[in-house]
Order: sequence, then C-alpha cells, then structure tokens
Amino acid sequence: MKTIALIVAAGRGERAGGGAPKQYRRLAGLPVLRRSLSPFLAHPRVDAVRVVIADGQHDAYAEATAGLNLPEPVVGGAERQDSVRLGLEALADQRPDAVLIHDAARPFVPAAMIDRVLDALAGAPGALPVLPVVDTLKRGANGFVGDTVSRDGLWRAQTPQGFRYAEILDAHRAALGGPAATDDAALAERAGLAVALVEGSEDAAKLTTAEDLARAEARLSALLETRVGTGFDVHRIGPGDAMMLGGVAIPHDGALVGHSDADVALHALTDAILGGLADGDIGAHFPPSDPQWRGAASDRFLADAVRRVHARGGRIRHLDLTIICERPKIGPHRDAIRTRIASICGIAVDRVSVKATTTERLGFTGRQEGVAAQAAATLALPSDDRDPEWSRGV
Repeated sequence: MKTIALIVAAGRGERAGGGAPKQYRRLAGLPVLRRSLSPFLAHPRVDAVRVVIADGQHDAYAEATAGLNLPEPVVGGAERQDSVRLGLEALADQRPDAVLIHDAARPFVPAAMIDRVLDALAGAPGALPVLPVVDTLKRGANGFVGDTVSRDGLWRAQTPQGFRYAEILDAHRAALGGPAATDDAALAERAGLAVALVEGSEDAAKLTTAEDLARAEARLSALLETRVGTGFDVHRIGPGDAMMLGGVAIPHDGALVGHSDADVALHALTDAILGGLADGDIGAHFPPSDPQWRGAASDRFLADAVRRVHARGGRIRHLDLTIICERPKIGPHRDAIRTRIASICGIAVDRVSVKATTTERLGFTGRQEGVAAQAAATLALPSDDRDPEWSRGV
C-alpha cells in the first residue's frame, strides 16, 4: 500500500499568542513543524510526505524544513477543509493508495499510533485515532450548570486520520461549497464512508495555546542532558589587509593563512560544538585535502555544526570564545563578532561570549606570527537512554 502523509500547516496559530504561527515556533531548538514531520519521515510504511502551508509562509517553511528532502509545499485555502482538499488534489499524480492527514500542531505522534491507523485501513476506508473522554461533561446555560452529558460512546478525535486516497478525495470534492466539517472523519461520515476507531495516544495532543507550547517545552527540556565541548585552533599570519575573525573582516596589515578563509575563531567554535556532539572535528567533516573548501567562508563550517545539533533534537545553550593575539585589537569589534556568531548559530546575542587576551608578547602569538582561539560550547541534547522516539529531530 503506497502511503503519503499530508501535513496540514496552513493555520495562523493566533490562540498560541504573539510571534510566528505556532507550527514555526521552536520547541527545544526545533520548529514544531519539523518535529511534526519527523515521525512520518522516519516511518518505514510512509512513502512520501507533503506539507500544506498558508500563502506567504514560504520563507518560514523553508527555514523549518532546511535539509529535508521534501517536495514543494502546497498553498492552502482560507479554511482547514480547503487546505486539505488542495493538498489531496496535489497528490493526484502520485496515485497513493492511502493518505494520512495530520495537523502540524501535533508534533509528538508515536510510530505505533501511525501503525494502528494504517493497519485499520486494511478493513475500512477510513481510520480515526481516538482517546476516551474521562472527565464528567456538563452542559452550561447562562453561567450555570444545565445538565450532565453522558460520556458513553464519546471519544476525543486526534490525527493522523487515515483514508483510502480516492475515497477521501471524492468526499472532499463532494463537500465543496457545503457546510464546514471540523475534521476529515466528519467529511468521510457525510459521504457514507465507514471510519474505524483505533487507539490514539496522549503524546499526540494538539498544541493550541501558549500554555500548551510552554508545557511541551518543559516536557522536552526534561529529556535533555547538558553536554560541553571545547575547541582550539591556530592560524599563522601572512600578507593581506584584513583578518577574518568570528565572521567579521577586521582591517589589519596581515591576513590569516589557511585552506579556507582561516577564521580561527569560527574554527574553534565549530570544533567545540562538534566536541559536545562527540562527532569528530572540523577536519573530519571538511578535510583540507578537499579542494572544494579552498577559500571557503568558515561560517559554512559553523552552520553545519549547528545543523548537526538541531538534527539531534538539541540546542545551543551558550558559546564562549577567547581570541589570543597581540593585534588586531578585538575590543572595537567585539559586538560585531558576537552579533555575527549569534546570527550564524540562530541564538540570542546574550548567549555568545567573546573575549580577547594576549600572551604578554611570549610565543608565536606574542611575536605576531599567528592568532589562536579557544572556545567552549554548552549544548542541550536528548539523552539516548531516556528520550522517547517522538522527541527526536529529523
């Protein structure tokens, strides 16, 4: 059975408070959308993933999904029902047997829940993951309790909701122009399709409000461990009129010499982050013997190390850099260097420390033959021995 997951991320997320729509907000270093994609991209029974976004969200989508092998997103409509229909129409040329329709605001779907939905499609045209209603239900009137509503036969609906593709597409087409449905199972019911109930998961709760996001952040943070890595690098000084230090070109009567742009500060930071990840060093990932890195800007190396942190579902807590040289004076450029490093790493400036010192004219730095840098990186990473599979990044 060829299965495509359709992730609906076209909402504005207004109930989640100010800032970006909730699907593009970060949870423990990763956008909600990226976390929502992860279970489907990693699932062996899902053949492809397609995302529906709102018009004007292309830049946010590109940032949230950077490095993922995804087709172009589908631009949705004014309502969720319109967005799902447009997404389904966009899958027609791929001819899937089944489709999983999932809300991007549910980032923690367990793989076993996806399996249950897909298994149910062997015997029914639709499958709906549900949870029992456990609270007593009351109907209110004018601020007072009206009556108690029986919980018998009541369930809380979740996503992903699974359907045989051709039948749910027909149901959406038939509903065009009619009353809106709150979910795709409701449209299936209206079209006379039998929808099987399968066990959902409390992990797959929807993030709706700012409080939901805060709870999810706390939940993920509890699964993180602190890692510290260190880095050290040296480059000699040769002819030139500027040095690259911390991603900033500083005028000087010499330049640093190396296979790349020889930014000793960014090299030390890159190694510090890789050290925290226990993922080799800068030379292992960008060997100086490879001609493609000749003269390369070192921000590419640092950005790659940051990407590796995010791919592990982690984040950078703090960076501490010390530049060791007699000249140039770092003080006048400190703020520019901090700002540049923060920009490359996607963190706040107040999480970047830049210091400078000399060796009191001793050694090669004292003789102004070269510049050295040492760095420390503090990372928060999921702990392999306690993080559930839904907490990991892509």
